This record gives sequence, structure tokens and C-alpha cells, in this order.
Amino acid sequence: METESCHNKFESVLANLPSITLLGVRIHDIPLNSLLTLLSQLITSQHKVVLTYVNIHAINLAYKNLRFRDCLNKADIAFCDGFGVKWAGRILGLKIEHRYTPPDWIPLLVEVCQQRNFSVFLLGGRPGIAEKTSIQLKNRFPNLRVVGFHDGYFNKTPGSIENEKVIQSINSVKPDILIVGFGMPLQEFWLEENWPGLQAVVALPVGAALDYISGETYRGPGWMTNHGLEWLARLIIEPRRLWKRYIVGNPLFLWRVLKRRVKIFYFKPK
Repeated sequence: METESCHNKFESVLANLPSITLLGVRIHDIPLNSLLTLLSQLITSQHKVVLTYVNIHAINLAYKNLRFRDCLNKADIAFCDGFGVKWAGRILGLKIEHRYTPPDWIPLLVEVCQQRNFSVFLLGGRPGIAEKTSIQLKNRFPNLRVVGFHDGYFNKTPGSIENEKVIQSINSVKPDILIVGFGMPLQEFWLEENWPGLQAVVALPVGAALDYISGETYRGPGWMTNHGLEWLARLIIEPRRLWKRYIVGNPLFLWRVLKRRVKIFYFKPK
């Protein structure tokens, strides 16, 4: 009965987190310190949750890909990761107060893990990246329990031998937090397909964060990443891979937001 009561308590807490909906995507607005406290409580109670992050790229993908939109909206917590999303909210009269991006707050999360003896499994990136990320984190947090790591280069087809081996590797150590860095929408689709069979408490997709934390990829100077210009820094660093996401995607997102603003303005009920 106590376990059921605790489960119902957290279901209620999660269901009542403040949120807004932007172009069909739900985004929770929760301070980072409150999120870290909530995650600690969820892990202590072994209450399974999936997090996700929402930025311009995510909303652009979700605009036409209904499966991906469903993944975002089914996540227990979807936090704002991008100044563009905050600004779009303002244009549409939707207040988003809090924004944080995985490379910034993962060190804060693992600091909590070290303090509370929570375990972490790193999954994603090119061969060697997850291991290098583990080394970097443990250099900073010597008592952090990284109980496993694996690259993202394996056959992710449900039921495939490689996929089953990865799942077995995770389940053999039962991590408190599973950090997944495959990039959108692959990481969300993989979690959707495998989460019921994974013995982890918190799933956290992080995109390219492992590349940045490992030091393998330069993220850009703080004056850009902290003032809404991280997209430009990433474009300069990886133009061939990211040109379409930003040069095409950002104006397309703005156009959709402005169209929505005009519709709200002219068709608002009297």
C-alpha cells in the first residue's frame, strides 16, 4: 500500500507540473534546482520516468512527424532547451521562465548522483566517446558511480542481437540514470521501443552532449552559448552536418510561430 501511495503521489506531481504547449509540443516550466530535487526523490522511490528536451529542432521535427511529437508529449518531463523556444513562447503569449541544456546541467546532475550514491550508465556517441565522457566526469567527481557505458553504433532494431546485448548490459547493472545520446529522433524512438524492458529509473536523452562533455567536440565560447547564439557556434563548428537544421530550420520555425501569432490575433474570440 505504501508503494502504491508513493506511486500515486509522484504521478500526481508529474501530472501537475506547470507547462505550456508550443506548436503542438508540451513543454514543462520547472526550475533546474526543483528538477534535480524531484529526480532525486523519483530515484529514491524507484519511480521510472522518461525526460526529454525541447528546442527548435525538436519542434520542427515534431511538426510533421507525429510519432516523434507523441514521444515528446508522452515524456514525463519535457524541459526547454533553447532560447529560440523561450522567445517563440513570448511571441505567442506563452511564458517559459526556465531553460537549460544538457551539456550545462549534466555536471550538476552527476554531482547530485555522487552525493546520493546514484548510479549512471552512458549510452551513445561514436566508439570511445561514452568511455571518454565517463573518464572526464570521474576526474571531476571521483566518487561518481558510472556503472557502464556503450557507444551508439549498434543495430537498434527491436529484437536484434546487438540491441538485446545492449539492453542486457544495462539491465545487468540496473542504473539509476540512463543517459542516451543518439540524437533526435533516434534516441526518443529507441527509448519508446525499449523503455518497458529496461531496468533503469530515469531515462535522459541528451543529443550530442556526450561529445561536448568528453571534450571530443568544441561547443563554442560562453558568450555565445549563454546568449542565444549556441546554434551559430554549432553551425560554424559543424557546417556540413548542421547547415540545414539552422539555416533552413530556424527561419521555418519562426515562420510557423508568426503564422500562429497572426491566427491568434485575428481569430481570437471576441
